[in-house]
Amino acid sequence: MPKAHVIYATITGNNEDVADIVTEGLEDLGVDVEETEISQTDADELKDTDIIVICPYTYDEGALPEEGMDFFEDLDSLNLEGKIFGVAGSGDVFYQEYYNVAVDEFTKALKATNATQGAKSVKINLEPDENDIKDLDEFSRQLVEASRK
Repeated sequence: MPKAHVIYATITGNNEDVADIVTEGLEDLGVDVEETEISQTDADELKDTDIIVICPYTYDEGALPEEGMDFFEDLDSLNLEGKIFGVAGSGDVFYQEYYNVAVDEFTKALKATNATQGAKSVKINLEPDENDIKDLDEFSRQLVEASRK
């Protein structure tokens, strides 16, 4: 059974909701899932899992989650070759060009670890609605499918 680690950062609770939806989706597909808040997670833990999911928020004009900066910076020192990853996050379209840039930054950082992107990143405006839940379920399905290749 594949193992997944879903890590989230949240201010409003929206990204915890995103993480919960992904966790449930992965569990429904037979994956053993651990879900943690980013400030309570050591990046080295990612070495012990098959599927990595990060659910970050973007603060203000493109800032990454302050409580997740140590985690983000620690990704630089990891080689996660053979791991599958996906990034899904909630943001606010009000910030226009800065909308959900943390999703893009975490995607780049995970690619730099030699992990394989198993699903296209998902960007959600504010709290997840019915369509977003469907997108996140498909995101979860693609990650599991990629982990079995």
